[in-house]
Amino acid sequence: MSTTTPPATPAPAPPAPAAASAGGLNLSRTTATAVRVLRQLRHDPRTIALLILIPCVMLFLLRYVFDGSPRTFDGIGASLLGVFPLITMFLVTSIATLRERTSGTLERLLAMPLGKGDLIAGYALAFGALAIVQSALATGLAVWFLDLDVTGSPWLLLLVALLDALLGTALGLFVSAFAASEFQAVQFMPAVIFPQLLLCGLFAPRDTMHPALEAVSDVLPMSYAVDGMNEVLTHTDMTATFVRDVLIVGGCALLVLFLGAATLRRRTP
Repeated sequence: MSTTTPPATPAPAPPAPAAASAGGLNLSRTTATAVRVLRQLRHDPRTIALLILIPCVMLFLLRYVFDGSPRTFDGIGASLLGVFPLITMFLVTSIATLRERTSGTLERLLAMPLGKGDLIAGYALAFGALAIVQSALATGLAVWFLDLDVTGSPWLLLLVALLDALLGTALGLFVSAFAASEFQAVQFMPAVIFPQLLLCGLFAPRDTMHPALEAVSDVLPMSYAVDGMNEVLTHTDMTATFVRDVLIVGGCALLVLFLGAATLRRRTP
């Protein structure tokens, strides 16, 4: 009597790897990403010079541009302590992130158990460490060497400068998702940074602007960074307005980081 051999049962397929973006942030992966970025930057002295030295050089030049009118430097020097770090961190972060994507590094990283949130948080941590150094040097130079007359605590100036640098980092990470080349990343500066620079109250008080422009300035984070610097410049103690400004700048940085993680792409088409 013949017997029929039952068909072999196919081997079960190996479980699919968990999605990189699943779950919350992982501290070890975030830290590893930050360390990798810092190691890369260590071999790029021009980028380090742009991040660390250029804000100090600009403040130094500005002080002696107004050498005959030191009160003018007092009026705008504190505000620029927040503006310069934001601009430099925006430029470097947007270009560095885009370079990761166009070189294929980002695609290889995201193929590993590395979520988009881990990647963005790692970049923010690495550039945040540089922002601390940058902000500390610029604030120390302005207050103790260039004689910036500040009524409040210089530590409050440092806090706002650091938050501005983190905001610039977040904006750079966010806009890099929409650029296809480093040239396009730089082109985002007129669209993202220049309107904030013109409307933040650095050149004219915001309440003297056209009502439509004043309304626009009320939703731009750089406006609150400049307001926070001016609060430190004119008040001995921490004011409620200063706390509001700091919370808004910090909240905007976190919001933009979240948007950056949501829009991050593996590769450039």
